[in-house]
Amino acid sequence: MSLTSVIRPYFEHYLTRVEQQEAAAADTQRKLLARMLYEASQTEWGRKYHYASLQRYEEFNKSVPVNTYEELKGYIDRMRHGERNVLWPGYVNWYAKSSGTTNDKSKFIPVSKQFIRDTHYAGGQDCVAYYLHQHPESHLFDGRSLILGGSHQDNYDVKGSIVGDLSAILIENINPLANLVRVPRKSTALLSDFEVKRDRIARETADKDVTNISGVPSWMLSVLTRLLEVTGKQYVTEVWPHLEVFFHGGVAFTPYREAYKAIIPSERMHYMETYNASEGFFALQTDPGDSAMQLMTHLGVFYEFVPLEDVGRPDAEAIPLWSVETGRNYAMVISTTAGLWRYMIGDTVEFTSVNPYKIKITGRTKSFINAFGEELIVDNAEKGLEEACLATGAEVQEYTAAPIFMNEHAQCRHQWMIEFRKAPADVNEFARLLDEALQRINSDYEAKRAKNITLQPLEIIVARRGLFDDWLRSEGKLGGQHKVPRLSSNRQIIERLIELNK
Repeated sequence: MSLTSVIRPYFEHYLTRVEQQEAAAADTQRKLLARMLYEASQTEWGRKYHYASLQRYEEFNKSVPVNTYEELKGYIDRMRHGERNVLWPGYVNWYAKSSGTTNDKSKFIPVSKQFIRDTHYAGGQDCVAYYLHQHPESHLFDGRSLILGGSHQDNYDVKGSIVGDLSAILIENINPLANLVRVPRKSTALLSDFEVKRDRIARETADKDVTNISGVPSWMLSVLTRLLEVTGKQYVTEVWPHLEVFFHGGVAFTPYREAYKAIIPSERMHYMETYNASEGFFALQTDPGDSAMQLMTHLGVFYEFVPLEDVGRPDAEAIPLWSVETGRNYAMVISTTAGLWRYMIGDTVEFTSVNPYKIKITGRTKSFINAFGEELIVDNAEKGLEEACLATGAEVQEYTAAPIFMNEHAQCRHQWMIEFRKAPADVNEFARLLDEALQRINSDYEAKRAKNITLQPLEIIVARRGLFDDWLRSEGKLGGQHKVPRLSSNRQIIERLIELNK
């Protein structure tokens, strides 16, 4: 009898409970908020906003402001220095280091013990439960799990407190029993030097029977490439013949799909997308035939949403989950069992369904180009690149784009820096196809491109191999969960890349 068949009944029972909660998502969210308000009522934040007297969501909405990191930063920094009962009861000793804000290089997201248990680890269980349900032939637990993580370090001089990549915090606190089936060794998984780490991972796992891998597509692809180099094999399935699933998240999978198919040419290979960020485990792909992800409403995160067109307006109002509409872009606002209260995380989503609640990630509130009224978002860019790649056979490794502002002839355009894994035969043709696709996808972009009056045809600069890794290294962000910013309305990032591309 296989280990998977022994464990499967537990996950079947677990999934039944999850589906019951998700079938009553609005009620699940209301109960969660009530519990969170009660638990935090005696914290400094809870007393400030009178949590003990708040009974309903509408009161919470009126009482507590929507916050960015800047509004919470002072509270979080005090917590990092060891203060108790500030945003969440007791002492929070773990902090996930995330991409920075306008004013800071990094954000530090509080991660309480309760949050790890009820959100991140429970979210991982949700993934496994849904996957086993979808694939009754699976032998997931009959081999090893390769979990790709980042690194961490001490937090100030506070004893027992650490700061680092969320993945490193999760690995550091994982149940010791999980280490029996997880690879690589913990010391290797937590290395800070990614180039050393990926080489050691490849060597440590080459003789292991890996059945599943988890991580960010860009970094995992780098590890798998090194694995093939070390073993001298052409395909990953020659090294790990029982590999069956990649649980991926962090960046859109579209630019990497063909590369994975090329090195894992197996009909038994599955891909399951997750929306697992430093701020919480939010959603996962519960249906292999639907690319949208189901919002997990029982995982210690209370959700609200601000219509994207209202973001930045002083009178902008957040709405609860049960008031959202399909087909609209929203900025996501969360409250968590780690002390983030009505926190706008910067991600934008669109609901494709409200029964169940399913979303697709459309971009970032600060990751778009709207220099000329074109309102180009990351979702548009991903779809446009996918069309151009399908038409030309090209494969994109990494990319970013920014505007070139009007010159003396009132001409302007978008400039794309693209590192190809497989370059198109004609880059100009690829640029034309991408430009045409964006016009079909985005009516505002199409209007600005009309007759070349406002926007000129986009320009592509082909990046040398390894350029984006070099840029991340120069920023101290190579490895872990760091991502390349896709779109920007200013030229700060692309100018640095152009300089490094020489």
